[in-house]
Amino acid sequence: MAKIKFQLNGKPVSLETDLNRRLLDVLREDFSLTGVKEGCGEGECGACAVLLDHEIVNSCSVPIANVMNKDIVTIEGYSTTSRYQVLREAFEEEGAVQCGFCTPGMMIASESLLHKNPNPTDEEIKIGLSGNLCRCTGYNMIIKAIKRAMKDGDGKW
Repeated sequence: MAKIKFQLNGKPVSLETDLNRRLLDVLREDFSLTGVKEGCGEGECGACAVLLDHEIVNSCSVPIANVMNKDIVTIEGYSTTSRYQVLREAFEEEGAVQCGFCTPGMMIASESLLHKNPNPTDEEIKIGLSGNLCRCTGYNMIIKAIKRAMKDGDGKW
């Protein structure tokens, strides 16, 4: 057991825990942030995606020891931003949400992509979403939603 400190959704937090625990488990069990989902548990599906110092990571593959003094943003934190609102509306309007299981990870991946590249091509969007699996919607509607958010974002990206 050791004490670890980090920023979580803009707030400083500290926790005494086993440093080998997965970030996914800490977020869900210790902070009740259930927007991060366990899909594959191997870093392949993106359901557990979070931003770690503005980079997308699969929280199921990150030991909590690796987040000391870092900044973590989950879908719960991201959902309070105006950028999220634009993206959420675009996902709804383009029918890019069905069962919702992959949606938090897709939103985090979209934010990561648009943060780095505010005007990506279709191919760059596909690359930006790679590693995030969707079994219901199909990627065409998600790509359309991201393009709509770029257009509707009014310079937010």
